[in-house]
Amino acid sequence: MRIFEIKRKTKETNITLTINIDGTGEYEISTKIPFFDHVLSSFAKHGSFDLYIYAEGDLEVDDHHIVEDVGITLGLALNKIERKNIKRFGWAIIPMDEARATVSIDLGGRPYIVGEYIPNRCSIGNFSTENVTHFFQSVANSGRMNIHFEVKGENEHHKIEALFKAFGVALDMATQVDERKGIISTKGVI
Repeated sequence: MRIFEIKRKTKETNITLTINIDGTGEYEISTKIPFFDHVLSSFAKHGSFDLYIYAEGDLEVDDHHIVEDVGITLGLALNKIERKNIKRFGWAIIPMDEARATVSIDLGGRPYIVGEYIPNRCSIGNFSTENVTHFFQSVANSGRMNIHFEVKGENEHHKIEALFKAFGVALDMATQVDERKGIISTKGVI
């Protein structure tokens, strides 16, 4: 089983995250940002990851630090995945009513993000929509992964949820074990 736990404590946040890459989609998430909990739950369920997150932080300032640090912590956990004998690449196109999200990822060790997400409103509850792209940037940097995404639609809830579901499905594909693969790189290392 590929189970990774990360604890990260700063002056702004205190986060404990455990992810089982080979899970069944069980989750228990508490960030004190209900919509963020919801989309992280969708990520876990559709990626078949067992995900446990407990986060607290300076919400009296705003939601930025918790969203960013959960992204960093998730990335640090994902960076522990053995890069040998995995598929490395993953992609998904997920519709949700009028919205559609496309995500492609590469676990090749080079952090980069290309994202096309344009929010129609500033927030959903106490979750700032401007933090969507920042979350994925934080995951990519700490996880040493390449993430490309595009989101279309009208309803902000649907757009963001479709994006997190697509990320889960794409990551599940990329992390699948395939003994034939070895290290998928002409360099021989990732």
